[in-house]
Amino acid sequence: MRIALITHYFPAHRGGVELVACALARELAARHGAEIEWHASDSDPPPAIPGVRCVPAKACNAIERRLGFPYPLWSPSALWRAGRAARRLDALHLHDCLYLPNLVAYVAARFAGRPVLVTQHVGMVPYRSAFLRALLSAANRIFGRLVLGGATQVVFISDSVRRYFERFVRFRAPPLLLANGVDIAVFRPADKRHALRTELKVPEGALLFLFVGRFVEKKGLRVLHELAMRLQHVRWVFAGWGNLDPERWALPNVSVIRGRSSAELAPLYQAADLLVLPSVGEGFPLVVQEAMACGTPALIGAETAAGCPDAAELLLAEPAEGDDVVARWEQRLRQVTPQALAVLRPRVAAFAAANWSWERCAARYAELFRQCAGK
Repeated sequence: MRIALITHYFPAHRGGVELVACALARELAARHGAEIEWHASDSDPPPAIPGVRCVPAKACNAIERRLGFPYPLWSPSALWRAGRAARRLDALHLHDCLYLPNLVAYVAARFAGRPVLVTQHVGMVPYRSAFLRALLSAANRIFGRLVLGGATQVVFISDSVRRYFERFVRFRAPPLLLANGVDIAVFRPADKRHALRTELKVPEGALLFLFVGRFVEKKGLRVLHELAMRLQHVRWVFAGWGNLDPERWALPNVSVIRGRSSAELAPLYQAADLLVLPSVGEGFPLVVQEAMACGTPALIGAETAAGCPDAAELLLAEPAEGDDVVARWEQRLRQVTPQALAVLRPRVAAFAAANWSWERCAARYAELFRQCAGK
């Protein structure tokens, strides 16, 4: 099958959505004979994947640089090429429903009678700004209802995101819940974890807390700033990029690591005692799955944890909203002990290995594409 794939960025941007899209495209092309034409912003170099033709789209990424909100604006010619691919190829695969290129490609595919499969990663993000909350809510109810309601098949990566959209979207076919995969060959428990912690200069017996992702509001950076100031006996490592840069905090217990690819993050996951992610409104992040595959437990928002009910007993969860969020997360982290986390490590690694596989995930997508083509 020839598939038009539309995402806002290529995987070099290091966001979860584009990394998921890359893993699926690689598996579909290698194992299922798909021919994929991938359109994404030219703000990052495209990957080289056999069977995948990348088409960089001329785009302006000023909104993300200035506001931390990932919404690239494509040129008219790039939008036209994306629409042409959606009309010309056998099926269209969209990741999320609100980006302008996705909307253009969706309309083009529907007019051409092509099947549309949407993977929806994100639901409602409770921004601090009332204007942004209202804008996103309206966009979800207008464009989300249009795209998700008109798609041949919708796949949610998180149960909480599915429940959000089910409140106001009438789907053509029952939506599916399908967890992302993890590259277990890369993200796995370390044989020499002590050496990794020594390399990071973690004192013997000290706790190492890790954050991986963009340094933006919805990831909980303001909460993490307060926690790092209050828990100065803990070593904190922040791996990522963004406009809320932890380096500006000038805290002696905080280190910032930049520029690592997804696979290069594995030693950080392996060395850490706990992944700390007080994010909101983003489904079930890939970084949580990667950390668990490396044997590292995660403390995440209660809404995020609800995205993967099967892992409820293995996730540390705490509501990530409210005026007392910092106090509650501080109390929870002060209760954490190295011994308790060490007991949890083999259990989270075993769960990840048993449940999250890109091979199985891509096989299900291949089946869905065949079913969509027959409708």
